[in-house]
Amino acid sequence: MSGRTRLALCAAAATLLASGAMLPLVEASGWLVQAAVLLALQSGVGALARRVPLARPLTVAAQALVTLLLLTLVFAREQALAGVIPGPEVFRHFGTLLEAGSDDVGRYAIPAPLTDGIRLMLVGGVLVVGLAVDALAVTFRTAAPAGLPLLALYSIAAGLSEDGAGWLWFLLAAAGYLLLLLAEGRDRLSQWGRVFGGPARAPASASGLDGDGGALAPVRTGRRIGAVALGVALVVPLGLPALDGGLLDDSDGPGVGGRGKGGTISAVNPLVALQNSLNQPEDREVISYRTNAKDVQDLYLRIVSLDQFDGTTWKTTVRDVEDVPARLPEPPGLSPTVRRTEIQTNMSAADSYAQNWLPMPYPASQVRIEGRWRYEPVGRTVVGDRKQTTRGAQYSVNSLVLEPTAAQLAAAPQPSAALRREFTKVPDTLPSMVAETARKVTRGAANDYERAVKLQDWFASDGGFTYNTQVRAGSGPAAVVRFLEQKEGFCVHFSFAMASMARTLGIPARVAVGFTPGSAQANGTMSVGLRDAHAWPELYFEGVGWTRFEPTPNRGSVPDYTREQSPADDAEDPAAPAPSTSAAQSPQPSQSSDCPRDQRRQDGCSSALPPLAVDSDDGGPPVGMIVGGSLAALVVLVVPLLPMLWRIRVRAVRLGVGGRTEADATARTLAAWLEVTDTAWDHGIAPEESLTPRTAAARIVRLGQLDTAAAESVHRVAAAVEQVLYAPRPLLVTGLADDVRRLREGLRASASRSTRLRATLAPRSAARVMWATADRWTALRVRLRERLPKRWPTRPAPRGG
Repeated sequence: MSGRTRLALCAAAATLLASGAMLPLVEASGWLVQAAVLLALQSGVGALARRVPLARPLTVAAQALVTLLLLTLVFAREQALAGVIPGPEVFRHFGTLLEAGSDDVGRYAIPAPLTDGIRLMLVGGVLVVGLAVDALAVTFRTAAPAGLPLLALYSIAAGLSEDGAGWLWFLLAAAGYLLLLLAEGRDRLSQWGRVFGGPARAPASASGLDGDGGALAPVRTGRRIGAVALGVALVVPLGLPALDGGLLDDSDGPGVGGRGKGGTISAVNPLVALQNSLNQPEDREVISYRTNAKDVQDLYLRIVSLDQFDGTTWKTTVRDVEDVPARLPEPPGLSPTVRRTEIQTNMSAADSYAQNWLPMPYPASQVRIEGRWRYEPVGRTVVGDRKQTTRGAQYSVNSLVLEPTAAQLAAAPQPSAALRREFTKVPDTLPSMVAETARKVTRGAANDYERAVKLQDWFASDGGFTYNTQVRAGSGPAAVVRFLEQKEGFCVHFSFAMASMARTLGIPARVAVGFTPGSAQANGTMSVGLRDAHAWPELYFEGVGWTRFEPTPNRGSVPDYTREQSPADDAEDPAAPAPSTSAAQSPQPSQSSDCPRDQRRQDGCSSALPPLAVDSDDGGPPVGMIVGGSLAALVVLVVPLLPMLWRIRVRAVRLGVGGRTEADATARTLAAWLEVTDTAWDHGIAPEESLTPRTAAARIVRLGQLDTAAAESVHRVAAAVEQVLYAPRPLLVTGLADDVRRLREGLRASASRSTRLRATLAPRSAARVMWATADRWTALRVRLRERLPKRWPTRPAPRGG
């Protein structure tokens, strides 16, 4: 075997070993086998081109040509000519797959399902990195820089993984790189030949890998350098919280008893625990569930309702409880004319989650659970008896999905006098400003339903409120007034204020505490974490019952019955009863629960999640077809994936969770602003470094033609930048990551398809990599020029004479 062939094999092996770090990111591993086959064909083409021999650029071009043929055959053969020759349809299909894959990366938790988009990103990324490594190490014979694409491959895996890529994958990637360096050194030393006179040395000695002599010294030095570098790379990440916690991640969050992950989440008072849960540094799972609901965006898990407002706080009324009936009674006030569907949800609480009340969808119609549990009929809650908690509980809940129309809610008659008396009570100490603001906001509304919608929209989008979990969670009358004046808070403030204002308008109201639906998992379940804790108001309408509203911006989902009804909805007869049906077994959720509320209100989010992959090992044709197709036609070069992957990684780092000191506040805010400017740059708005943040924000809003929500988000980030730059004490501003994401969605909504594809596949801000590299190279040259004269002084010229 020749030296170059051996080096090519080592380059391919190093790429595959580094690619192993991505295995934990997805549910199935069949993509790596596929990538290995394609990588072997790519390396074989390079070996043949070098044997011809072709010029070095032509060798790389031939490999890139075959790489695109292979990707076309595997991922877009239906759109290609003769199944292998790509045309415009193929590149459009690639763009669609990559855009879907990018969305899947942000939507699914790890391990994610192996969708077509994610599979293209993985396989294509491995081939691009493999091409770069082969070109640097074999074609251009510079193995050391080949570690950069290998490092990029590992870093992407470590950045996307919640706990880092793990030390085993790092060892494999490092071993592959060291193997490549040793193979390149052996091949280079074997070509030195005899420099001095004398008898020729034995072949083994000539290789420089054994025996004595000077040729062995570079190899020994290389081994030492590799060992030191590997040791440093293993030791340094131990102090970094990004790689599996490290030595710095050993503290308990608020509201957690015990140490580490074995503690107990106590939630005896749900309002005390709610803010602590939202501010937890680690979003630990508390509940997982599987449901046959067609749409989970409204499947809130309700724990308890707070129906008593005494001027100091909202709390539960002490009521009698009874045994949990086999079938729960019909919800109060529900008319048979309201469309309904009964669903089943199988739930599992974590061992660390100890809650007195049972989280479940509302309204529940049947609960099956082991243990000592009691039923409170007014709030329709299930509460533990004699210290019974949810710790490790497995239970099943049947519940109703109610679909009232706007017409039914608008035509709701007045509830009973007793219900109005109990649930519209407000304390005499409530400041008059609350009622005055409620009347001002709802001016012009014709009925209680319209007044409720106006209140919700005022808090959620029209009133200039900001979501911030760091605000002190006051609950008395003064806290409501302070919130209405400062317009900053989190779900407790929004739900308390809306419920209080609704009561001043004569609308029965209470506050529910629980969880938003959570996030979809690859196995078809939903995962609910600490940060999904939530509070929302429930308003009563006769004929419908207690009805959920969502005034908190950027949290949960806006109910469909509070939005403008389509003509199809208006055409239905609200008086006609709809039969009770059962949902199909285990469909996927139709809309992601983390879809931004402003887009959701404009129907801007996808109506269906991509189906989860069931079998990923059958993706791709046989090897013989791949080999035959790879030699069939000419094609243009493959669009590199590294800029897109670099942007995904950088965006995750900039918008990641950081510390809470003044220095951290400055760093996080400036990182968010840099992401704003780079996102605008990717969409064609070049940065202007000479502008102030406020002027730059106005320029982005104008050129990007942003909607109101996105424009407000940009200005909030700019205001935060000015605050950390000029304030005596920089304060940590929360919600910046959500503001940046809304900006990106606003720019994508107003941009053309070609601009969106350019921003995804070839982001302009990736030029920062080249700038950073040029700066480092310049600095290195300066340092070398400063040191060389000291080490090798120039001999003075002889004097004449």
